Amino acid sequence: MKIAVIGQSLFGQEVYCHLREEGHEVVGVFTVPDKDGKADPLGLKADKDGVPVFKFPRWRARGQALPNVVATYQALGAELNVLPFCSQFIPMEIISAPRHGSIIYHPSLLPRHRGASAINWTLIHGDKKGGFTIFWADDGLDTGDLLLQKECEILPDDTVSTLYSRFLFPEGVKGMVQAVKLIAEGRAPRLPQPEDGATYEGIQKKETAQINWDQPAEAIHNWIRGNDKVPGAWTEACGQKLTFFSSTLNTEGLVPEGETLPIPGAHRPGVVTGAGLILFGNDDRMLLVKSIQLEDGKMIPASQLFRGADSTGLELTEEDLVTAEAVRGAWKRILPNVVEVEDSTDFFKSGAASLDVVRLVEEVKELCDGLELENEDIYMATTFGDFMQLLVRKMRGDNKESQCVIDHVEKTVNKLTLRMPHQLFIGGAFVDAEGAKTYETINPTDGSVICQVSLAQVSDVDKAVAAAKDAFEHGLWGKISARDRGRLLYRVPPSPSTRPDPTGT
Repeated sequence: MKIAVIGQSLFGQEVYCHLREEGHEVVGVFTVPDKDGKADPLGLKADKDGVPVFKFPRWRARGQALPNVVATYQALGAELNVLPFCSQFIPMEIISAPRHGSIIYHPSLLPRHRGASAINWTLIHGDKKGGFTIFWADDGLDTGDLLLQKECEILPDDTVSTLYSRFLFPEGVKGMVQAVKLIAEGRAPRLPQPEDGATYEGIQKKETAQINWDQPAEAIHNWIRGNDKVPGAWTEACGQKLTFFSSTLNTEGLVPEGETLPIPGAHRPGVVTGAGLILFGNDDRMLLVKSIQLEDGKMIPASQLFRGADSTGLELTEEDLVTAEAVRGAWKRILPNVVEVEDSTDFFKSGAASLDVVRLVEEVKELCDGLELENEDIYMATTFGDFMQLLVRKMRGDNKESQCVIDHVEKTVNKLTLRMPHQLFIGGAFVDAEGAKTYETINPTDGSVICQVSLAQVSDVDKAVAAAKDAFEHGLWGKISARDRGRLLYRVPPSPSTRPDPTGT
């Protein structure tokens, strides 16, 4: 079929590429104008392929379709309009023009969550099922006949980003291609949307994302994760607006001990702990927030809220300066509107978006030999100077958050001094057992006492299990790619028992 693709973003680009791979002829691509000197990924790819690209800032004026826009579109002779991700209002003169009409992707199970913030509200409402809908466009707002739907389970700690990346993006691209195939084969259904269960919620904006503390912990958690990363759920505290990210209800084993954070309207003050900021609902249940954005835009680990800024800057070596210039080049490629990348250049204030975060992480990994870097790191260090300090600390292995304090017991054996940990290791730290209980570990050769070792209690085991579960579900190892895991494993030196015997015996 001859198809016109109307939309934007990497999602639109992927749909466009797959449609061409399926043998369809894309006669034209309509996308948004360049922003801050950067072309949208969809338009950029189509332009490279020699497909006509149009970037109309608007399609209509005073409620009427612009004649030149309609004429440009009609000259292409499209048989179907595919709108994979479209933020512009397209007039019905365009929607109804092709003989097969127009189909649109929507990230919810319509008729639930009609509107532009569908993913946010799926999480805010605590839905157990989510998914996407491909429907036939009409002159309503997400009210056209249904063509195809696919659903998925909503995980307890899903955010907009994780749900989109895990299901809505990859399966949505496949769904759009499948829908076009059904249309081409004459098998595409047109099922009227039911009004039972229909909801419509407005666009989430910063001014409407303030947290209501008079509700249970789960509802507060849903509100925070439903607004993560945009626009960000916030509250007044510490004399400023604090925006919370990375919320979880997985607080099993956590003890709310630490410095208190008074929050106006909250059922109880928050507590800043080593794991993050513990918050309370009006049901006295806890939730944990791991990242906080200050009013000046700086993102910090929630555990560091009261620590203040570290004013000690690392002095870069010649090798570090070479790396810095290479990384500066990556920033310039991603931020073409920035004439010169200075230490004070802010990544996001210079026009970067979430897709640019992914790109920067991948480019830096390549430049720094697979350095373990997360998207969160970009949000934590948004200026180039802070970002380089973060990278250098990671490359030197002196990340203060990863330092572990160990209380050793020393013993001299065969003229060697051995230093042995004797505490429990829970959540990345050596700690005493509850009640400081210990037991004697015995040298089997002579029955002498080697040292006192912490004796884990039931509560200690519960904490260890909770910490392991949190590390499995939210830790770095589960987030990094298989390629980066492999690089790490190959860096681990083999134990003596696994080294080859040079004598061959």
